[in-house]
Amino acid sequence: MAKARVAVLISGSGTNMAALVYAAKSVDCPFEIVLVASNNPDAAGLKLAEAEGVATFSHPHKGLTREAHDQIVHEALVAAKADYVALAGYMRILSPEFVGKWEGRMLNIHPSLLPKYKGLHTHERAIEAGDSHGGCSVHLVTAELDDGPILGQTPVAILPSDTPEALAARVLIAEHQLYSRTLADFVARESSPEYLIAQVRERALALPEADEVTSHGMPCFGIIKGKKFAYVSNDHHGDGRVALLVKISGVEEQAMLIEQDADRYYRPAYFGDGWVGIRIDLGDTDWEHIGDWLGKSWRAVAPKKLSGLLDIADAF
Repeated sequence: MAKARVAVLISGSGTNMAALVYAAKSVDCPFEIVLVASNNPDAAGLKLAEAEGVATFSHPHKGLTREAHDQIVHEALVAAKADYVALAGYMRILSPEFVGKWEGRMLNIHPSLLPKYKGLHTHERAIEAGDSHGGCSVHLVTAELDDGPILGQTPVAILPSDTPEALAARVLIAEHQLYSRTLADFVARESSPEYLIAQVRERALALPEADEVTSHGMPCFGIIKGKKFAYVSNDHHGDGRVALLVKISGVEEQAMLIEQDADRYYRPAYFGDGWVGIRIDLGDTDWEHIGDWLGKSWRAVAPKKLSGLLDIADAF
């Protein structure tokens, strides 16, 4: 399995970036750092990244609109072929357009136990509130500041003698451990059979009158008391693949798909020319596209009365 390609955005010393770079050196780490980028050409973290052999990019934001600068950064991320973006002390509010381009693939670490204390001065606010613990959180980035689903947290005890600086120093240690572990878990889910099957199940069962059974040891989706339109193959007969099997028009479409992308599409054993296997364990699955495949396969077996109702619903 190829490692997930991660780009890191920084504005300063980049200690969390460094923690990710060093974690990625482990042979069993599921990600690699392919780019460290900054809005500050003088950021100390850029020199550290260069010393560790990581590609770097910088472009000052002064004189540019937020959207224009974000587009420059986006193009650098695309050029680096990044799969994910990790914000690590990137002191810029991101435009909704930029966030939208990396939706579900951009993480941030924040020095508080979210949803408490979004924004700045988190340690001071936690101490002033009399909290027993501060801490840090890793979350997916959304257009709202320090919002988005929380992926992991580490609480850090607040001592009676703590100053914001003293607490910040201990929280930073926790950040360095939490970020690499959470990022590894997040990118590895793309190869977890349980996660992949759950993604297919959610989309398949959203189709009208769809149900799930087990057939030939595989999750199988069909129309209630009707024909089957999809299977999920998980290392079937030891082939080492997790794949969605869906109906197609025949051998010509099957051959065309395999010719276009032989790494992703294949002829599933024992299913014949009316089916194609689509690997969903390559780490770059377009789940909207998978939903389209499931809908197309469902229509191939659905009674006309049922598919006609869906056509009407789609029209609205």
